[in-house]
Amino acid sequence: MINDLLDILTYENIYLLANWGVIPFWLMLIIIPSNILTNFFVQSIVVPLLLASAYVFVAFNIFNDGNLFDSFELYRGLDGLYSMFSDEAFLLIFWLHFLAISLFLGSWIVRDSQKYMIARFFVIISLILTYFTGPLGLLIYWFIRIFFAKKISFND
Repeated sequence: MINDLLDILTYENIYLLANWGVIPFWLMLIIIPSNILTNFFVQSIVVPLLLASAYVFVAFNIFNDGNLFDSFELYRGLDGLYSMFSDEAFLLIFWLHFLAISLFLGSWIVRDSQKYMIARFFVIISLILTYFTGPLGLLIYWFIRIFFAKKISFND
């Protein structure tokens, strides 16, 4: 049974499941941000734990393959980063990282926008940009937030 599960958990399948799996949660943030389901799944630890589980699984495989330190060229320059991303396990682990952080950021944007009563139109734009670009969506939201909150604060 465990071998059957491991056969299914290929890097390609993990990628597809994670990639398509986060979309319903983003839609919940956009369409029903205050709903109890959104609060349970998206604004709690549930989804990040699922993504973290996939992350740990891939990291464990990288460790088992003996590539953990040989392939980790992230800080050696852009060529090292390019080389590292040519390994699908490292590419997947960074993609899972991006998905988890972006979704966390999206849920923070929703909670913060409710606190400052920011118009949903602007929140939706920020969420869509955050889904596709991460930091750019946060930057746009922060500028919108300054307008609505009438203050600049870096630690709210």
